[in-house]
Amino acid sequence: MSAQPDGLIAVVKQDCPTCTLVEPVLKQIGQINCSLTVYTQDNPEFPQGVATVINDTTLENSYKLNIETVPTLLRFENGKETERAIGWHRGDWESVSGLTDLGTDLPESRPGCGSKSVEPGIAEKLAVRFGESKLAARRVEVGSLEDEMEACFERGWTDGLPVVPPTEERVLRMLEGTTRSPDALVGIAPPNYNECTVEKVAINAVMAGCKPEYLPVVLAAVEAVLTEEFGMHGLLATTFFAGPMIVVNGPITREIGMNSRVNALGQGNRANATIGRALQLIIRNVGGGVPGGVDRAMLGNPGKYTFCFAEREDDSPWESLAVERGFSSDVSTVSLFAASGVTPIMDQASREPDALCRSFAACLKSEGHPKHANTASPLLVISPEHTRRYKDAGWSKDLFRETLNQYLQIPVEELVSGAGGIPEGISENRTKDQKTMPKFRANTLYIVRAGGDAGLFSAIIGSWGGSKSVTKEIKP
Repeated sequence: MSAQPDGLIAVVKQDCPTCTLVEPVLKQIGQINCSLTVYTQDNPEFPQGVATVINDTTLENSYKLNIETVPTLLRFENGKETERAIGWHRGDWESVSGLTDLGTDLPESRPGCGSKSVEPGIAEKLAVRFGESKLAARRVEVGSLEDEMEACFERGWTDGLPVVPPTEERVLRMLEGTTRSPDALVGIAPPNYNECTVEKVAINAVMAGCKPEYLPVVLAAVEAVLTEEFGMHGLLATTFFAGPMIVVNGPITREIGMNSRVNALGQGNRANATIGRALQLIIRNVGGGVPGGVDRAMLGNPGKYTFCFAEREDDSPWESLAVERGFSSDVSTVSLFAASGVTPIMDQASREPDALCRSFAACLKSEGHPKHANTASPLLVISPEHTRRYKDAGWSKDLFRETLNQYLQIPVEELVSGAGGIPEGISENRTKDQKTMPKFRANTLYIVRAGGDAGLFSAIIGSWGGSKSVTKEIKP
């Protein structure tokens, strides 16, 4: 669109009560000021009685004039906008037009209606159509007879399941979920050490099926996974089962509808499923972490498609994982773990907290192998029914962890290679003057509460020792 001529411009649509209300005012202005141009968004015959009415049903002019509400009256001088009035307010219209006594038989003011150019899904189409999307990613042309889904498979962009084709419109819509610039650098993605920008994150979030409001969570997860502490390159290169898992805390879990309750670790929740999947696709498509390439997992685990859930903290008697790590309960966070899979804990008989601790410890001792000690700390997902045992007894989370760690001390004689007829184990040279060893390093254990109200089941999510869990704040 060329530069606007000097004078007055009004943008209207007939499907707006306020626009029809000001139709006589537009006629009144046009009779006095012949420079008035009216862009109409829906009916080229509306309004009546104005000399210059331009059909803007393509919405090009409305989009480039940045019209959010109709009616809007604008003044241009020397090719630049100098003033605008939004909706109908007599004083504002008189100021913009330079006229007096406008619409004296009308109400003093009326709010306008939303411009057609900002209706859901329209703004992105207009940005693409008029070449102002400012996306940097390479465009891939798909033939008219080529199936978009199959095109993504053939180009190696998927995790084995169909993805949403990342059209320019969809990516622009996804970017509405963040205030960050599309070209802002999020981090360097291994194993190929490519630059990962906000735009690239958005593209993969589209493919994963995310909503725009999920994007800040995905961005925080990417920031965490690309830290040196987390060690994503090593996690890819190991032959172990593990892949990145996301635990989300804070108000955003309720805002975007994440699942922390029934089937929290399973399928059925869009936010849980697509946020975790987006992270995995970014590792694959931006970093180049392709199975059989640098990704050398001997077996892997289903969580390498997606592994993300929220902690059930709104009715918890204990502080959350994020609060334990120094964040306020009002702050939303992601915590990243190198997770190897889920092992059930089933204890329906223990009624006393100490007995349940012993039961948990017995299950935890077999993590990885019963004869391994000083191993990487797993995540214990404790269910509400099991948590209730401790709440009713007045146990704090610290007391629970302290007691559990006491029962996770293992007699060295059980750990030594050859004990019990099992060659796996530790060397006797490592155990001089030691009677017991802790199952996990530094007696650490990550504890998260999640799950439905019914069921005396909890879970162990194993970890990989080459990675350190990282927590990041989620920002807009």
